[in-house]
Amino acid sequence: MRQSILIVDDEKHTREGIAAALEHTYEVFSAPGADEAARMMDSQRFDVVLTDLRIAGKDGMSVIDKALSLPKKPVCIMMTAYGSVDTAVEAMKRGAADFLTKPVNLRQLELVIARALKARSTEEENRSLHAQNAQLKKKLKEKTPDGFIGKSRALEQVIERVKQVAPSRANILITGETGTGKELIARMVHENSPRAQKPFVPVHCGAIPSGLLESELFGHEKGAFTGALEKRVGRFEAADGGTLFLDEVGEIAPEVQVKLLRFLETREFERLGSIKPIKVDVRLVCATHRDLTEMVRHGTFREDLFYRLNVVGVFLPPLREHAEDIPLLLGHYLKRFAQENDFPVPRLSSDALAALQAYAWPGNVRELRNFCENLVVTRPGETVQVSQLETRFAPAAASRAPMRLGLDRQENEKRLLREALVQSKGNRTKAAALTGLSRRTLHRKLLQWPELDQLGKDR
Repeated sequence: MRQSILIVDDEKHTREGIAAALEHTYEVFSAPGADEAARMMDSQRFDVVLTDLRIAGKDGMSVIDKALSLPKKPVCIMMTAYGSVDTAVEAMKRGAADFLTKPVNLRQLELVIARALKARSTEEENRSLHAQNAQLKKKLKEKTPDGFIGKSRALEQVIERVKQVAPSRANILITGETGTGKELIARMVHENSPRAQKPFVPVHCGAIPSGLLESELFGHEKGAFTGALEKRVGRFEAADGGTLFLDEVGEIAPEVQVKLLRFLETREFERLGSIKPIKVDVRLVCATHRDLTEMVRHGTFREDLFYRLNVVGVFLPPLREHAEDIPLLLGHYLKRFAQENDFPVPRLSSDALAALQAYAWPGNVRELRNFCENLVVTRPGETVQVSQLETRFAPAAASRAPMRLGLDRQENEKRLLREALVQSKGNRTKAAALTGLSRRTLHRKLLQWPELDQLGKDR
């Protein structure tokens, strides 16, 4: 549909001349005076109002005032044979987009109208985008996704980061240990972005054999390789307009890294067995528990690809670094799984809760969820005592119950390690898992305390 222009001038030959010059591009209407122009603006909408300053009856300034009082304001351009700085300034103050002197240069008029319409379109788009972003941020502020329960500062910082980046188009790299909830963050970004109504397509790169991953991502044509009996649409095409989430992106083979890099540079790819480029609009969100900077250093991950994926980084801290959220998470998941199974909610004694909060949770929130589901099914409605917890929580429980306030932090840590070594029968790998320490850190601490070192057998 063509844009419409209202020409207001009491000189008939001027109206007709301008109309003839513009009617090949616009839907043109005309009025000989301000009153007729006002009636026309009340009955229909115009994109542009082009008015002479000196017209019969009211002057052109009243036409501009009328036009700019409408709910959908048209672009207003003033014409006058009495050009002066004062007149131009007054017209601009009223809201005119531009000012031309008569006789009007028709080529210049066309350029002025096109420029003014483009500026208005850009302004409207910016207002719309600003309003949309404001709405998305408001929605995000009111919503905390399932799995992100807690009030710790560490968690607040993650949510604030997502609020900041979700409305943008930037690629995002989410890092953190296994089980911290990286896919939840990716979904949170998608659901609070302008792409929320389009597909969210997750791909676990580590779960797909490297020889099949390229076909899974980019698709293939029939006969592209042995076993390709029909054409396959890849995940990139399936995610067109939406978000593609590549989990464990550090597992991608070098040859697929090259093709992924090319897509990020051109926004195009070819299916296997085809040379026809396919262009899609996809936002890429990736995640990994691996140290990609270390992989870049060792040459197993492309440096140029890393920087393109890591436009914005989001780090998810392990649960042990925001242990103050553990009671809230336990309460949330015990209630949730009880409702799902129609079982009464188990309760935790104060000692049991203290032991669970002291536990390192090496599997992070995923491990805690599984623990809660197990407790709901095996001990529905019971009050669980510390002695009834699984053996993996024993070192944490032992370090809590008999601990004396007089012991300093180092003595408490030694006691925890001693209990872990006893529980694991000297197996350092198991002791490290029980305490949440890396095996290297555990080894260093055992060298520091020789009396414990003899308990640990190097297995």
